[in-house]
Amino acid sequence: MNKPVLPMSSLSLKLPKADRSIETYRLAASRTFPAKLEGTLSRIAFSAVHTVVDPLADNDPWLSVAVDWDKTIAFREHVWDLGLGVAEAMDTAQRGMGLDWPTSLELITRSVAVAKRRNALVFSGAGTDHLAVEDAKTSGRWRSSAVMPMTMPRFTTACCRRSASP
Repeated sequence: MNKPVLPMSSLSLKLPKADRSIETYRLAASRTFPAKLEGTLSRIAFSAVHTVVDPLADNDPWLSVAVDWDKTIAFREHVWDLGLGVAEAMDTAQRGMGLDWPTSLELITRSVAVAKRRNALVFSGAGTDHLAVEDAKTSGRWRSSAVMPMTMPRFTTACCRRSASP
């Protein structure tokens, strides 16, 4: 299942050995993998997939974001084809790289809609960094400063699950 194909390469390097001699190291060609999952996987893994920017957009990337929505969603479809789930709008993947809250919410909305049509896995969440400090309140359950809750928009739980039963 999903066995990589390793074509031979004619490229080589001459590398030093511990005994001060030189050996020739033959490089392996890049691995090629199937474009789609073949078979089933024993586990579900999620990928924090990045967005694709529109390089021709008339904007200042320091002040606003211009997402190429078609390519961004196409990349998520590629990840789903590989059998992975998508972890959407997570702070480490997009929010720390320039997506503001409204754009993150748009990303979540678009990804969840496509995931539902494909019966694909997506999980979304965003921190409270878009809130003013005085508005960032927690419930009584979250009293420890070591534990911070995530603000989860109402539709961003895992939206779809593959299963054998209907």
